[in-house]
Amino acid sequence: MPQLLLILATALAAAPPMSVPVFAPASSDPAAVVVSPGVEVTDIRGRRVALPAGEARIAIDDARYLVALSLLLDDPTTPLVGWPHDGHRIGGDLYDRYEARFPRLPTLGRVSSSAEAFSLEQMLAAGPRVAVFSLGRGPSDAQVAQLERAGVVSVFVDFFIDPLANVDRSLEILGAVVGRDRRAAEIVAFRAERRAAIESAVGAAGLARPDVFLEPHAGMSEECCNSPGRGNVGVYIEFAGGRNIGADILPGAVGRLSLEYVLERDPDVYVATGGPHLAGTAGLVMGDGYGADTARESLERIAARDGIRLLSAVRNGRVHGLSHQLLNSPLDVVALELLARWLHPEALGHLDPGATLRQLNTRFLAVPLDGTFWVSSPLPSEHLPR
Repeated sequence: MPQLLLILATALAAAPPMSVPVFAPASSDPAAVVVSPGVEVTDIRGRRVALPAGEARIAIDDARYLVALSLLLDDPTTPLVGWPHDGHRIGGDLYDRYEARFPRLPTLGRVSSSAEAFSLEQMLAAGPRVAVFSLGRGPSDAQVAQLERAGVVSVFVDFFIDPLANVDRSLEILGAVVGRDRRAAEIVAFRAERRAAIESAVGAAGLARPDVFLEPHAGMSEECCNSPGRGNVGVYIEFAGGRNIGADILPGAVGRLSLEYVLERDPDVYVATGGPHLAGTAGLVMGDGYGADTARESLERIAARDGIRLLSAVRNGRVHGLSHQLLNSPLDVVALELLARWLHPEALGHLDPGATLRQLNTRFLAVPLDGTFWVSSPLPSEHLPR
């Protein structure tokens, strides 16, 4: 079968465009997710795409899109025919709960991940009508054309490179892809309301912007120091009223800072991100399935590392941990509220990220989050430099 699909893919590269999709547009299944005729979207790459009417059959290149789909659908697996089987990207405990709730998930087709080279053969084998790809990843333009000739529409979204600009748009695109435009609009409005509260408070108070060092995947390796640059979660720091020290020297969305540079800048606030994916390492372990004591102990260990423990942020008790499960998804509005509170505790202490997460859990998420997703902890005196 794989050899046959490869032959088909090669033939499609040279074949003229087909006027009829390979895959049937309709379903008699009453549980099927259906897209109305004539729906078009402009994806994050600015491509105007006509979505196939009828039963939604989609493939995604990142397990984290399961979370976005679970905001839109009571069963995010209903329209899904292919995904990379990379459940670790949402955390082992959380994925286990998805699989328990939706047992067909592990039986779905396997397609290439956004962290891998794109496989046309795998995508064709999964049989989607729409393939959702991460911006900057996935197929080449030539491969997109091959997919189109096979009746597969490609749509690009972005929850990573420029989240403030693209998460809402990407959610709206996914809403159209699975026929849940109104649901997507409701979530976007919910998020916009909370962002507006942060923006107005930061603007009205005329607050001084503290220097912030945010270390993603803190403690994943002995090397220091991962950091957002001009993009990625660095834009959250600026929005929340801080200065991201990585943006001054890193040209891309992410990169690595030297410990010497971090010590020289001596940031006012230190934020580490981590999650279940760092279990088994010396990294920051927290998130779905983890209790507050585990998260706090983990944060204290991270902040007590050589070099990091010398920072004024650590000495002054402005040390915070944030689960990566709140990033790179529409759940990031909770992270924005947390950052705003941490950077400006007096002016923005009224923000309530806990209430926001509870509303996401009760109003929207098919699989609510359950664990410790943030923690703050000044270090015990024995960990401080003398």
